[in-house]
Amino acid sequence: MAPHAQTGNKTSILKKVVVIGPESTGKSTLSDMLAKHYHTVWVPEFARGYIDNLARPYEKTDLIKIAEGQLAEEDKMSAQANNLLICDTDLHVIKVWSEAKYGDCDPRIMELIAGREYDMYLLTYIDIAWEHDPQREHPDPEERVYFYNIYRDIVINSGLPWADIRGGYDERLQKAIEAVDRHIL
Repeated sequence: MAPHAQTGNKTSILKKVVVIGPESTGKSTLSDMLAKHYHTVWVPEFARGYIDNLARPYEKTDLIKIAEGQLAEEDKMSAQANNLLICDTDLHVIKVWSEAKYGDCDPRIMELIAGREYDMYLLTYIDIAWEHDPQREHPDPEERVYFYNIYRDIVINSGLPWADIRGGYDERLQKAIEAVDRHIL
């Protein structure tokens, strides 16, 4: 059952939009812009801070901690959201990441994925220029296409409304707003 959000004198069901896609495709920027547009909050990617604070390279065992941290942040931000919560990623990203790096995914992460409900996906395309970051691992254009296609399959198979988000930042924001307004608000 979806959480409820307080909005003025009425209670409404909280809607969750996930911004998903390959590395360096503007997910965080779009999440921030959408949250500002809808006067709500967004859930940053937990993995970034977690890995930044490690005194060693991350390992497969870190992924369950990252998954649990992502969900804890999502729950925390749900309480602060109006009727809409923007999520900069969901656990599918950790699944894809784990399968690419380690060849499989911890069944506990799969259980956590199955236990979460969202209302819509916004799939960011690879037409944003790659920006180097020590945490990013797949800058090759062919790899970016490969991962985009994996995420596209995930959103198509989710059964949820989704939109392909392309173009410059202003165009992406406009497409995302149109999709959210059309499908869930």
